[in-house]
Amino acid sequence: MSRRSLAFAVAPPGHAALVAISWMIGAAFFFSILSAIIRHLTGEMHPLEIAFFRNLFGLVFMLPWLARSGFGSLRTGRFGLYLWRTMVGLLSMFAWFWALGLLPFAQAVALSFTTPLFATMGAALILKERVRLRRWTATIAGFIGVLVILRPGAAEALNIGAILVIVSCALSGATTLMVKDLLRTESSSAVVTYMVLLMTPISLVPALFVWTWPHPATWLIMLGMGLVATAGHLCITHSYKLADASAVLPYDYTRMIFAAAIGYVWFAEVPDRWTWIGAGIIAASAIYIAHREALYGQATATRSVSSPAGMPATQPAPVEGRAD
Repeated sequence: MSRRSLAFAVAPPGHAALVAISWMIGAAFFFSILSAIIRHLTGEMHPLEIAFFRNLFGLVFMLPWLARSGFGSLRTGRFGLYLWRTMVGLLSMFAWFWALGLLPFAQAVALSFTTPLFATMGAALILKERVRLRRWTATIAGFIGVLVILRPGAAEALNIGAILVIVSCALSGATTLMVKDLLRTESSSAVVTYMVLLMTPISLVPALFVWTWPHPATWLIMLGMGLVATAGHLCITHSYKLADASAVLPYDYTRMIFAAAIGYVWFAEVPDRWTWIGAGIIAASAIYIAHREALYGQATATRSVSSPAGMPATQPAPVEGRAD
């Protein structure tokens, strides 16, 4: 294989490419709807309570999958890291839900694209992964995109909501690193199962301090929230089965288009040009980082196959840092 063919991770040709892209765009659509539902619910419920019901109804819709997968793979000697991953993930979720009620919808979604930037920084500083100049440059460019959106000096742009999104993304990047570490010894099904089983009861504790019983109609909305979340995760899983993550990742950023449309129709909001420009810079940076990681993974796989031991290449971590 030529060096040039290794340099770009592209979707597989033909029908499979279109199907993989369609699944990813479907995931972007469902996660955009999910965020809009959460934004709507912040008008009558506390974000901590919304987070509990998000996890509860998500668990309900995942029970059939858990029943098929079984619980035999849950034996582990790393329960402490599972617990930390859950706690950090919940903090990220709380911050994201809170921010959705404070920021224009499209701006919140645009800022949420920074998660891969924090994951790259953490991989270098915490996991001691080798991050070369190109990825560092892309990371810095991504944060310049954040500055474009927030426009330091514009008092109406930099507020507690924007800070909460950045905090949520930083924590989400940390959970991505924890998942990578867990997958060195644990199966992907165990990682997903522990996440689902731990988040619901733990998120109930803070929710009890702000508890109010939802209106009857709100129960249906929250049921839809769980359904939409499950649909989004199924879509992204099917997409990754048909193509490399780096090949379909660019289509995840169609969330910005969906967010703009939803914000206009549902919340009567129109994103300004700085939000579009900043989102484009962040998305381009994240896509380039994914491309470099894919290139590194291919090089690692090539070295592994050509080595005497013939050890298999490490599989990439699933995308579990998503706070919604």
